[in-house]
Amino acid sequence: MMKTILGVVAALGLFAAPVLAADLGGKVLKIGTDATYPPMETVDEATGKIVGFDIDVMNAICEKINCKTNFVNTGWDGIFGALQQGEFDMVISGVSITEERDKIVDFSEPYLVVSQAILIRVEDEGLTLAKFKSSGKKLAAQNATTNAELAKELIGRDLVQLYDTYAGAILALQGGDVDGVIIDGTSADAYEQQFAGELTIGIKGLKADPLGLVTPEGSELVDSLNEGLAAIQSDGTLDELISKYWSK
Repeated sequence: MMKTILGVVAALGLFAAPVLAADLGGKVLKIGTDATYPPMETVDEATGKIVGFDIDVMNAICEKINCKTNFVNTGWDGIFGALQQGEFDMVISGVSITEERDKIVDFSEPYLVVSQAILIRVEDEGLTLAKFKSSGKKLAAQNATTNAELAKELIGRDLVQLYDTYAGAILALQGGDVDGVIIDGTSADAYEQQFAGELTIGIKGLKADPLGLVTPEGSELVDSLNEGLAAIQSDGTLDELISKYWSK
């Protein structure tokens, strides 16, 4: 997993050492995130704080461009609307960069590229997409995601069950209500580790998505974010964070 991610990030070509001009003067950025998607963002049960890869990435960027972070846990289905209405300065939440979304928000340069995968129950190992189609097996995904769109493309809308959160989709898989969950490979890996012996990645290497930081359309903040992102790429910080979360 880690080698694939590192190779793709390197291929983005954003590693030239930047000359930082951005200085947000200690501004506190209010950042929307759907903290139900480990290891990208989740709530630490012991502390109640939002933690994860995206959180670390954003904090590292703020160290470069002199800002502070205030993360707000927000449901995925309303996160872009809240951003447009000015409730947040930006969003970081494993957001795939798509043409459709780019019509209503602005994206930074990509900070990670992930391929989608399908989680299945261990006893169903060997399950293929062809078997999903031929036997009427169901795929689950989170509503309004690129994962959901790919699921529809792969096996048809009638066999896709949508959930408000991925936690709900995982519970449905465990309970036998669906036969697979289509999800970014980074999070599939986290769930496979969490439910070792029960869930496994059955199908991997599906469509790849670049992830970006999200700002309201026309926001000047995106230029500063790109400077900070280039800085943590060039000095190795991003590599270190990738190694921290995907060490295999």
